[in-house]
Amino acid sequence: MKFLDQAKVYIRSGDGGAGSVSFRREKYLEFGGPDGGDGGRGGDVWVEAVDGLNTLIDYRYQQHFKAKTGMHGMGRNRTGGKGADAVLKVPVGTQVFEDDNETLICDLTEVGQRVRLAAGGNGGFGNTHFKSSTNQAPRRANPGLEGQERTIWLRLKLIADAGLVGLPNAGKSTFLSTVTAAKPKIADYPFTTLHPGLGVARVDAREFVIADIPGLIEGAHQGAGIGDRFLGHVERTRVILHLVSAREDDPAAAYRTVRGELEAYGHGLGEKPEIVALAQVDTLDADERAEKVAALEAAAGHTPLLLSSATREGVEQTLRALMAVVEETRAADAQTDETPDPRWQRTER
Repeated sequence: MKFLDQAKVYIRSGDGGAGSVSFRREKYLEFGGPDGGDGGRGGDVWVEAVDGLNTLIDYRYQQHFKAKTGMHGMGRNRTGGKGADAVLKVPVGTQVFEDDNETLICDLTEVGQRVRLAAGGNGGFGNTHFKSSTNQAPRRANPGLEGQERTIWLRLKLIADAGLVGLPNAGKSTFLSTVTAAKPKIADYPFTTLHPGLGVARVDAREFVIADIPGLIEGAHQGAGIGDRFLGHVERTRVILHLVSAREDDPAAAYRTVRGELEAYGHGLGEKPEIVALAQVDTLDADERAEKVAALEAAAGHTPLLLSSATREGVEQTLRALMAVVEETRAADAQTDETPDPRWQRTER
């Protein structure tokens, strides 16, 4: 399945049905009077987060969604039925923006969340509505109101507990394939990973989700390489695992390059908890390890983990370090959710 994390969509809600002009005609009933029913309401356009989707690829092949028009009113005071709704089913983590791609309409972070994007038009009144003591046989009815139309942007931000960042060929995809069942493409050339990947890691009978994004290079926030657009997929993560390849001549410079891109991107990525690991250490001897660990420690401000996905050296230690931060933030979020709003607390007198 191809990965698509952004799509432009045109939506239109249904028009309301027209009211009916009708008169009751029945044997032995000379003045039956008006009996035209109202038109039905037009269908709405909704967006709903559903389980089982992790891409917006469906919206590459269909970009127009229109709800149905309401049924017209009929005689015998019959009101027209409501038009069928149009529902855009999207993955959890999808944000909906206005046509300017900046104004946020809604953020769907849980399965089952549902938001109305365009309301259907009201149905028109039938001639029964206009009956009065001075106008007992009205011959007018209202047409239905038009529906709403707008163009929106759908933008997917994967929901994961941990995010992998680093330069190209830092070993991110190899690490993901080692600790999860994910099967990303792995090759020895830059930008092997072109699309974000997800995997579920398990350590000490506990699980968390890891997101892998394409590598960053200097100037990514200005469009260099494949840019920094995929950093949106680590915005929601609780912790960042920053991998620095042991094959780098200057691991400190590599670390500072990626940190600079994270801070230039903004959106709180620079303040997220970070675990730094020197990856691919199986390619180094003892002296080289000590030298590069010291250089990376000076740049990061703390001792990095040593990691080799090929030999599984440091893999369990890295997973436990990630799990510790994930559980700590989960507990903090749970406590925040359970704390009552002081505005609604009663004061005893």
